[in-house]
This record gives sequence, C-alpha cells and structure tokens, in this order.
Amino acid sequence: MIISLSFQAAFTQNNIPSAEVQIKTALLAAPENKRDSATVYGFNANGDMVILKQGANELICVADDPKQPEFSVACYHKDLHAFMQRGRELRKLGKSHQEVFDIREKEAKSGELILPKQPTSLYVLTAKDADYNKTTGEVKNTYLRSVVYIPYATAESTGLPLKPAAPGMPWIMHPGTHGAHIMINPPATAKN
Repeated sequence: MIISLSFQAAFTQNNIPSAEVQIKTALLAAPENKRDSATVYGFNANGDMVILKQGANELICVADDPKQPEFSVACYHKDLHAFMQRGRELRKLGKSHQEVFDIREKEAKSGELILPKQPTSLYVLTAKDADYNKTTGEVKNTYLRSVVYIPYATAESTGLPLKPAAPGMPWIMHPGTHGAHIMINPPATAKN
C-alpha cells in the first residue's frame, strides 16, 4: 500500500505541468478580452488545487486536472465559485455525479449553498490528451462550449427547448433545479 501511494504521488508530481503552462492553457477557455485579468486555479506539485494567478476581473479559470484522461479547462463567473468549489469537494469525497447534484440541490434550497442571483457564464475548452503538449502548453483541435447558469429557470421561463432543435442551437438542461443552465454547443468539426 505504501509503495502504491508513493508511486501515485510520484506520478502526480511528474504529470503536473508548470504553473506557466497551466495558466496559459486555462486562459484558453476565457473570452480573449478577459484573459489578462482572470484568476487562475491550477495544481501544485502535490496535486492540490491552488491559486496560480490572482486576477482582477469577474472570471475564474481552472487548469486541466492531470488526473483526468482528457484535456479540459474551464472559466466561469466568480459568482459561480461556491457552486463549483462545492462540486469539487464532493467529487474529492468520492460522490457520484448524481450524488453531487442531489447534495447541491438540497444545499441550494436550504440556503446553505449560495447561487448567483443573475445569469452567469461558464466556458469549457476540451481536446484529446494526445493534442495537448504538457511541456509547451500547445493544444490542438480544441472544442469550446458555453453554458449560462440560470438557477431554477425552466423551458417555459426561457422559451428554450429541452434538447437542441438543430446542431449548435441553445437548449436548457436541468430545468427547474439549482443547476438549470443553457447549453450552447457549437457543431463539432472533423478535427475535434
């Protein structure tokens, strides 16, 4: 068991890109005019999430998690931070996707988890791990999707369908819940 933990720690330490690469790649998910002033969270040598760059605007970006098989970075409005942080805490405890959803729903309804009072954005940029160079921070064949969180919104309150009417068209997911959000998934190209 000790050997296994030592191997896992060594793998994590050797698998974590430099802070510069983590910042560079995390910011790729942000709108270009927001990148310079965004806050960036990433991973230290122990694999713990830490602030790598303190920003001054409303965006928080998160570097690729080296423990996950595919490249994925995200940026979200600072008012979503408590929601996002709670999800990370629960996943770290081994909770399933459904358990995370159910716990956050209960905590949001009780007022324990504070949600944004206005629509807030999330941007997620993904790529295959083979298209990500962890040394240089170069990422090829990326796919960017956008999400607008509107807690408790419904198809009726937004006029949006429950699934995309055509490729790339917005739709509402988890309507009527704390996690209600508008999905905006551009059609994928042949490279991604």
